[in-house]
Amino acid sequence: MVSFRFPFLFSQPPRPPLSATADVSSRSFSATTTAALSVAAALSVAGAGVALSQNSDNPFLQWALNLLASNRNGFNPMWGSLSLTANSSPVTESRTGTSFPAVLKDSQRLLGIGLRRKAVLGLKNIDVYAYGVYADDSDVKKFLSEKKGDLSDDLMESDVSMTIRLQIVYGRLSIRSVRSAFQESVGSRLNKFGGGSDNKELLQRFTSQFKDEYKIPKGSIIDLCRERGYVLRTMIDGEEVGSIQSKVLCRSILDLYIGNESFDSKAKEDVELNLASLLGK
Repeated sequence: MVSFRFPFLFSQPPRPPLSATADVSSRSFSATTTAALSVAAALSVAGAGVALSQNSDNPFLQWALNLLASNRNGFNPMWGSLSLTANSSPVTESRTGTSFPAVLKDSQRLLGIGLRRKAVLGLKNIDVYAYGVYADDSDVKKFLSEKKGDLSDDLMESDVSMTIRLQIVYGRLSIRSVRSAFQESVGSRLNKFGGGSDNKELLQRFTSQFKDEYKIPKGSIIDLCRERGYVLRTMIDGEEVGSIQSKVLCRSILDLYIGNESFDSKAKEDVELNLASLLGK
């Protein structure tokens, strides 16, 4: 497998300085600063800084160079190497300790991680599940070579193969609760993106996949996979439970995790910064 060099970046709380051998998931810098510095450093080494400064079509990279110039004496970018192989180091969601593989299906790289929290009786937030956002490496490279607008919006509209992996962290979660939550959240997105008169039937087809017979104790995994052709395939602990071909359903699902009103803004930030870091490759 080919090894691609790029900054593997995720939002993390501040921590003491780490040794050079520390895991890439434990970076002490914020994702925003590290991503910008890493992109800018790569471009500077390549001698691309001057040309980029004149290219208004790359706002993320211009922003990265500007940030590097303002912090050149205070930070040193840290780099990671991600090879699309099964032994790539996992990344941990810091608030729950949930670990996500760096690569899925031999070709999908992890772009961001987040946490779904839910208020109980308006008094307490519980951690329901941690989630990872994956995208096919070759699809992403093609997508980035063609994109012009907002990273997240364009990615959700595209036909890039992606997986949203949910790992259950709440021990009392029932499949009925999952079904009910999706009815509310996915239903609102279908209305938002104009699914039309078929919204109710489409939502029913999706939520009916989460049958009462399925048990989802702590540690269970639900994969929501957008395959080429806008096919949404749902897996529970490795078992396929259904698939639906619908662009608006795929967009609605992705919007929950990387949209403007996503469950965790840090995951959206991770995805955008990691995509932006690849623009200079």
